[in-house]
Amino acid sequence: MLSLKDIVPAAKNDINTQFILLNKRKTTFEGQSKTCLTLVADETAAVHFQFWGDECDAFEPGDIICLTDGIFSYNRKKWALRAGKRGKVEKVGEFTMAYVETPNMSEIEWVHDPSQSKFVQKIVISPYSRIFPPIP
Repeated sequence: MLSLKDIVPAAKNDINTQFILLNKRKTTFEGQSKTCLTLVADETAAVHFQFWGDECDAFEPGDIICLTDGIFSYNRKKWALRAGKRGKVEKVGEFTMAYVETPNMSEIEWVHDPSQSKFVQKIVISPYSRIFPPIP
């Protein structure tokens, strides 16, 4: 399994990881699509996670989630991890997982490095999520 600190933007669904859901924004509707943005974390980093459709109602803060074949990409002016059409999210436990809230991988400016044919970190915009305030 990949640690959240090791995820990088890519155009393929190949991220397999596990994390705890820390915070969840209210569900929004964009046409026929239901979405909700969340903050998730593991023991190495945090990241914004985008739920779609029925996933929005299936998970609550405190749930430990396993992501299979996920994707980390730029969506609606935000970097977010998500299952996408080919990925899968599954609840595997609740409340008992160590985590950190910094660095937040969604708060990094990523740039494409043609010499490596991948995205690399340019600068850290904010160590914590600017959408979800740190948990005291």
